[in-house]
Amino acid sequence: MEDFRIVRDDRCYPVGTAVVEGGVHFSIVSQEESCSLVLYRAGRKTPLQKIPFPKEGRIGDVWSMTVKGDLHDIEYCFEIDGQLTEDPFGGHFSGREIWGSEKHLGRVLRASLPEEGYDWEGDGQPQIPYQDCIVYRLHPRGFTRHPSSRVKERGTFAGIIEKIPYLADLGITTIELMPSIEFQEVMAQPKELYPAMARKTDHPMEAGEERSALQPSGKLNYWGFIPGLYLAPKASYCSGKEKHPEREFKDLVKALHKAGMELVMDLFFTGEERETFILEVLRAWVREYHVDGFHLIGSVPCRLVGQDPYLSRVKLWAQSWDGTPGGRYRHLAEYNEGFAIDMKRFLKGDEDRLNALAFRVRYNPKDRGVINYISNVNSFTLMDNVCYDVKHNEANGENNLDGSDYNYSWNCGVEGPSRKKKVMEMRRRLLRASYLLLFLSQGTPLLMAGDEFGNSQNGNNNPYCQDNEISWLNWKQADTNKDLLEFVKKIIRFRKAHPMFHLPQEPRIMDYLSCGQPDVSYHGVKAWCPEFENFRRQLGVLYCGRYAKLENGGPDDHFYVVYNMHWEPHEFSLPNPPKGQRWHIVIDTGADVVGGIYPQGGELLLERQKQHMVEARTIVVFVGKKTEEDLTAAEESASTVRNRKKKEDPLKNT
Repeated sequence: MEDFRIVRDDRCYPVGTAVVEGGVHFSIVSQEESCSLVLYRAGRKTPLQKIPFPKEGRIGDVWSMTVKGDLHDIEYCFEIDGQLTEDPFGGHFSGREIWGSEKHLGRVLRASLPEEGYDWEGDGQPQIPYQDCIVYRLHPRGFTRHPSSRVKERGTFAGIIEKIPYLADLGITTIELMPSIEFQEVMAQPKELYPAMARKTDHPMEAGEERSALQPSGKLNYWGFIPGLYLAPKASYCSGKEKHPEREFKDLVKALHKAGMELVMDLFFTGEERETFILEVLRAWVREYHVDGFHLIGSVPCRLVGQDPYLSRVKLWAQSWDGTPGGRYRHLAEYNEGFAIDMKRFLKGDEDRLNALAFRVRYNPKDRGVINYISNVNSFTLMDNVCYDVKHNEANGENNLDGSDYNYSWNCGVEGPSRKKKVMEMRRRLLRASYLLLFLSQGTPLLMAGDEFGNSQNGNNNPYCQDNEISWLNWKQADTNKDLLEFVKKIIRFRKAHPMFHLPQEPRIMDYLSCGQPDVSYHGVKAWCPEFENFRRQLGVLYCGRYAKLENGGPDDHFYVVYNMHWEPHEFSLPNPPKGQRWHIVIDTGADVVGGIYPQGGELLLERQKQHMVEARTIVVFVGKKTEEDLTAAEESASTVRNRKKKEDPLKNT
């Protein structure tokens, strides 16, 4: 028997474990009348010692004690009312180091004691305002699991670190990481449903362990939107033979921060968790792992979380924050599919979409952010959105009944891959239009990993169980669709360079500067005559650059964005540009020759300044600029004025 001693400690500790001098403080929440700590030597099957929690150390439903002794090589779990259970606040568990392993299915996992002394090197959170964020949602395994990723540690947190230069070059500021806590990816059913199969795949019991009678279903939960051990980074997403998931996850956060990027975690809750537990989980990830925010999925006490003072400067995303004050720091953000539905229907050419378009391109409340996306995990990718009319989820084994039937997609005339030139050209045009709708809207844009180079999931809009090439990113597509990747890079740079497209709050559609023009105004095929009838598919949006300041303190440019999602070309009359300027085309999603975008300084001067023909299913962005001729004429005019003044008063101008 090891020499472990219980000592009285009246100090206040958070629930879970805390290293103290000469030992560890343990605490757990339980309403039962008996609770014990069960200790194991690492890698051993039988318990080393069982230590009951003293009743005098119980406060309410929280059992606590401090154990002194040599605990450096110890794993533990708890026994509550005779049943073994994991520590819900454990930071690292043994048993699931190998992805997809059935060995520990249904068994109680043992936690390791927390590591000490991680060097954060003065790490701090970037706290990037929503208007300056470019979000990139990725799966921690699928992002680099494919051999084409060319990283050393494929499918791991370390593999993401290797891809940080790519993300920085793309222009990403904020990573949204799909579930990365310790969850059971092996999907299972009770064994009594499959008695014959159970006898074939049964695992021998290990002494001192309990396990429920579960039978693998043959599927893996690739996404991880299920309950889990909420404070432990997933061990199978960790590299190396000796797994150190806490350390590797911290390395990832620190590396992103050094690159000026943030990390926002996906966390799924069922609603059965204690509200205080959810708060403790969020606080712990911020405190221990320096994460920058959370996408809260499922049933969450939004008002309680949104008003928590410990989280007041942490990004919090949820379906809705109705009734929750935004706070001084604009940290709350709406995350729902409203933008995606409206934009996909507009791209598809559905009728009565202009009011929705006008609303979505400006929507950006003062008190909270808005996360805009067109593609996400539970929908078609951007490429599949223009390649498939209906879902193709046959590989999921559910007779294609799973996943949404409402995709609002258009296959451009051919279902699936096509080599027809006209089909391919139309798909490219619609993809460029999709990027523009996303990055020229005022809310915070979110790009699903791989959409920047045309990633496809073969029409599967619900690949929750596809741990294979359907869900893994094939990085060869970055070369195959290099034109798309370059377009996205340029559009992100364009957005960042022009604050008129990412104002701190929603445009007012009024002339509050008394400069003779509103910040944003809407137009039809005739300038200053917006038309919102249900059959129209054309809209112009004029941006007055005086309402946004560049980094040098000067005003932004004037822009006119013309949307034509009709299947026929339309001639638009153009509003007058600022005095002394002329309209130039900077982006034209229908211009295949230049890949849809003209280089800075090489914008195309319009020969006709009053009208412009916009091709079918095309978006065009005009910018007001002075031409070389205009600049020369202005300089000559200024010189003439100076010479005249010298003649009128030679002494004054000497």
